[in-house]
Amino acid sequence: MVNIRYSKGNLTIKDLSEEYGVSTRTIYRKLTRSYKEELPGLLIRPVVVLMDVTYWGRNFGVVIMKDSLSGNVLWYKFINRHERLEDYKEGITYLDSLGYTIQAMVCDGFKGLRQAFPNYKFQLCQFHQVMTIKTKLTSRPKLEASKELLAISKMLCHTDKDSFIGALEEWYTKWEGFLKERTITEDGKSHYTHKTLRSAFLSLKRNMPWLWTFYEHPELDIPNTNNGIESLNADLKTKLNLHKGISTERRKVFIQDFIKRVCQNEPSLSFCTKPRLSQARALLFPKVFVPLDIQNYHYDKFR
Repeated sequence: MVNIRYSKGNLTIKDLSEEYGVSTRTIYRKLTRSYKEELPGLLIRPVVVLMDVTYWGRNFGVVIMKDSLSGNVLWYKFINRHERLEDYKEGITYLDSLGYTIQAMVCDGFKGLRQAFPNYKFQLCQFHQVMTIKTKLTSRPKLEASKELLAISKMLCHTDKDSFIGALEEWYTKWEGFLKERTITEDGKSHYTHKTLRSAFLSLKRNMPWLWTFYEHPELDIPNTNNGIESLNADLKTKLNLHKGISTERRKVFIQDFIKRVCQNEPSLSFCTKPRLSQARALLFPKVFVPLDIQNYHYDKFR
């Protein structure tokens, strides 16, 4: 009982000692000291897997896989290093071994992940794609072409596939010559003049087939972003930050108890699917769906 109350994250050791009328040492003794893995035991069913990792410092993190349909955490793994492709393979292999039907996967574009699971439908998080473009172009680009591309990318989460690709095609037609401009250096070598702009555009071009999986398969109810698990990670960090200084073993116990509560569908901020307010403000996303009224496009032009 003490572990459950502690894992809710809003009570410190001192708060618990006052609530139960015992000393803080007694509360410490009651808290589970050693971690024992207990992966969620859930009803086997079709799932849409959201996957991500969150860190506390450089030497501790947790890889989490969550079902977007039910909100349940399906699998997790603690790591003491940077995430690896093998971690995600381990999780998917585990879900396959239990008999889950993985209808689709949603992730932030970790390198090699899509190629590792060619038999599954793959949705690249649109929010992360916009953040990639924003990082390459900055939030206040100086070039007119960059300003227009950034504006188009911000519409990604809020318009339909045909309109978005049509707007991007119009942009490319207008700026194609500008993108191909080259600069010759003093030693006679040449390179593209607008490298970051090209990089931003090519990022959209390469990822286009996997940005609209949710749009092409509406019957599967695939989310277009990974925010369902991002918000869970943010909620977990907020609660765990109230207990700074605890040992790694107790931190694992705390996270496992937190995940158990999520699997029991207790009220939590982790079911918020919207971006964090700071992120939304930074991107200046519109609040409503915005059709761009562009119907005709030629996707082959981007191949």
